[in-house]
Amino acid sequence: MTHRPPELGELCSQMSLAAAEPAIGTAAEATCWVVLEQDGPWGAKAAVQSRLDPVLGARMDRAVAALGGRFALMREPGAHPDRHHDVRRILVAAGPVEAPWLVEGTIDDPDQLLRLPLECLADPSPARLLAAMPQLRIATRPVLLVCTNGKRDRCCALTGRPVADSAGQAFPDRVFETTHLGGHRFAATAVVLPSGHAYARLDADAAIAVLAAADERRICPEVADPDHYRGRSGLQRPQQVAEFAFRDAVDDWSVPGPPVDRPVPLGEGRWSVRVGGGSEGLTFEVAAVLTDRMRPESCGKPSVPVPEWRTTLLEDPVAV
Repeated sequence: MTHRPPELGELCSQMSLAAAEPAIGTAAEATCWVVLEQDGPWGAKAAVQSRLDPVLGARMDRAVAALGGRFALMREPGAHPDRHHDVRRILVAAGPVEAPWLVEGTIDDPDQLLRLPLECLADPSPARLLAAMPQLRIATRPVLLVCTNGKRDRCCALTGRPVADSAGQAFPDRVFETTHLGGHRFAATAVVLPSGHAYARLDADAAIAVLAAADERRICPEVADPDHYRGRSGLQRPQQVAEFAFRDAVDDWSVPGPPVDRPVPLGEGRWSVRVGGGSEGLTFEVAAVLTDRMRPESCGKPSVPVPEWRTTLLEDPVAV
């Protein structure tokens, strides 16, 4: 049986773009990230559908999710031979959202993941983690993960793989393909670790610029807009939206970013969020609404209304 290749108009990423769907406020929420190198093919549920022991993958996925984090797999960009490494790279991004840290290193056996002291991932420093696993070290430069898992959604493979390949050539050993970042319709999607800043609709040049800007501890101006900037993964989605509104208002694109208070519910789909410290802080009302524009959440799914976030400044900064 011959399978007809998808028309561009059938791709969820193209339909999302045509529907003018904003990306802001869609970053996958994660208090921490544990990412293991795993070559070879990935299934839709990669933690249990790859060459990794599915029992181990399921156990790690549950354990990290219980902390509010994400367990993911990664591999080098390019061809994906089914190699059997004795040594695998590992990334652990964690810590407070205002001062995240990144630890990297290698393990000889995936079962060594079970030695990770997950209770340390909320610590202000990785000291306890490094003491428990001396083969790890503090990473001195950020890394970029690009979702390329075509088994979850074909857009991730069609757009993500070329982006990861080009960015990986520009930044060897600092760009990796990964299994799932959510929001297939925003492909190519990526996240910078340890800061957790997530991006949508990247092309190769934008991905390279994102990581170059991360080296300078800032958000790349070319993607500092609601169509490309998804938010900071360590924040809840109403906080992500308010943080962007604050950054846009005061033109502050530093990394990791301003302090963001916990959202205060105001009613159905509405929150109050204070961003920034002291007298320079601003408070926003953030509201989730559905529009009359339609698009599918991923390829092959039925079209549903496009959601949007709307913000209103509640306080005059002069009067605070």
